[in-house]
Amino acid sequence: MPDQKLDNLLNLAMDATEEEREKSRNLNVGYEKQTRKWEIIVKYSEMGIANEEVSDGMKYGAENDRDSVEILLGGPEISVVPLLGRYAIVTLPESMLEQYSQRPQIEFIEKPTRLYFEDLFSKEASCITQVQRDEPGNLRLTGRGVLIGIVDSGVDYRHPAFLTADGKSRILRLWDQSIPGNPPEGYATGTEYTNEEINEALSLSVQEGRRLVTSEDGSGHGTAVLGVAAGSDFSRGAVNRGVAYESDLLVVKMGIPRQDSFPRTTELMQGVDYLVRQAIRLGRPIAINLSFGNNYGSHEPYN
Repeated sequence: MPDQKLDNLLNLAMDATEEEREKSRNLNVGYEKQTRKWEIIVKYSEMGIANEEVSDGMKYGAENDRDSVEILLGGPEISVVPLLGRYAIVTLPESMLEQYSQRPQIEFIEKPTRLYFEDLFSKEASCITQVQRDEPGNLRLTGRGVLIGIVDSGVDYRHPAFLTADGKSRILRLWDQSIPGNPPEGYATGTEYTNEEINEALSLSVQEGRRLVTSEDGSGHGTAVLGVAAGSDFSRGAVNRGVAYESDLLVVKMGIPRQDSFPRTTELMQGVDYLVRQAIRLGRPIAINLSFGNNYGSHEPYN
């Protein structure tokens, strides 16, 4: 019968063969094969000994809290790292685990699990990595031939996530509504930069390039959003690439925020209109990300 004080994964690990553990991505996490020891998370209580003297003459209390917990939970071949909230990280031989869990002060034992960068885990959970993989039977979807557009706080056009393997920009158009001077045709504000102008800026020093293409992403929000949607990564393994990493990019930086406000819906509407018109002009499909919004208006279902 499974030990009720052990979490399900730890019970499974204890019942599994060594070969089964090796094949699993989770069962062996926390187990050191060479020493045959487990690192575990323990939730404990001080029941029955909270204010009693212990063998070395110390009492439980704030002053000697760590030492007290080590005495309470430790023992030969058992190391303890006390944490706040009556938790501890305990390392002990696998052969002692079942007996250790029977101690009355032990409330629950959990094995550790792996941590991942959240963006990598979310891509896998959303089945993005599966459709991206360049393997037989997979769809191998990369965004090639598709346009990704954002209306946001701008973009760091020098960021390597938005460059091709040979260092050229993937941004076909960048409309910065906050810089007066050269708006796109049909619009009255801002400055539009072409792919050729951005590539020329990239060929110069940072200081000289900023004089040619002066648009910046002051908050970094638009850069982050676009990186998730379409960032490229040419390093080994390409673990940091976005969803549509071979797409071409269209960027709109919305106008200067007013006092106590983000840019207005009028600027957002013009930005979306611009992106759609560019896609029509190029004859290509487009996916648009909008990470700005508000909570105005009625929330009644019939509205």
